[in-house]
Amino acid sequence: MTQENDLYFKNIRQVLIIVLVFNWLVALAKIIFGFISRSSSMSADGFHSLSDGASNIIGLIGITLAAQPKDKEHPYGHKKFETFFSLGIAFLLGIVCVELLQTGFRRIYHPVIPHINGQIFFVMVMTLFVNIFVMRYERREGQRLKSDILISDAMHTKADILTSLSVLVTFVAVQKGFIIIDAIVTVVIALFIGYAAYKIIKDASFVLCDKVVITDIKAIEDIVLQTKGVRSCHKIRSHGRSDDIHLDLHVQMKPNNSLNTVHEISHDIEQAIKKAMPEVTEVMIHMEPSK
Repeated sequence: MTQENDLYFKNIRQVLIIVLVFNWLVALAKIIFGFISRSSSMSADGFHSLSDGASNIIGLIGITLAAQPKDKEHPYGHKKFETFFSLGIAFLLGIVCVELLQTGFRRIYHPVIPHINGQIFFVMVMTLFVNIFVMRYERREGQRLKSDILISDAMHTKADILTSLSVLVTFVAVQKGFIIIDAIVTVVIALFIGYAAYKIIKDASFVLCDKVVITDIKAIEDIVLQTKGVRSCHKIRSHGRSDDIHLDLHVQMKPNNSLNTVHEISHDIEQAIKKAMPEVTEVMIHMEPSK
């Protein structure tokens, strides 16, 4: 199990480093050409990409803490640090959201005409394709590894893609004489970022506040009732991360069984559940006589 955990965190760390490099290259290109063209929406998009890189660094710190083995003070491990640090990504998004809202509303009252040419447009299109590649790669790896950090960060990048598309629309609108569109799109970008922050906080709260993970109670009942000697089960509860589920339940069996028999049945139930659901790492079974 320790080797599996080491490989799990190593894979996540590798993905975050790759994505970090791409995000910073994209951010640098957008910010430089955004200032050159005096496009607030392009510069805003660039700073959003920069925050993507900052979120990767937060993810690396969170993964380093989450990779620590179980100890006396943390008998269930440190995996929730990964979920906790995803809130750091949401915090960064919140800061960027507020700053862009201020910039957007300021530009509405004091508009600036951006200088747009074929080179600027080309930079936006190329960075858009890079972001699409990064988002799909990170989301796929996040789903495969069941990593909160990678999934949250992919959501962050998805918001970046939407804002880049908005900037391209802005360029076309400005060429047609609708200068105010640049400021409006900056505000829209801020709202996209704010929503991404809200979604990350919402998903992280489910784990940190012990929301039910396994909603299909019947699946657990079917596994338990297949064990010889079991009559019924109830009070099935689950919590934790999707890749680190803690399950507890009450199991009823006929009275007058020996302690050894009860222990063996409890062990069989635990192994059956973990075999059928590998994401379940802890099973607490309360054995009781049936009436």
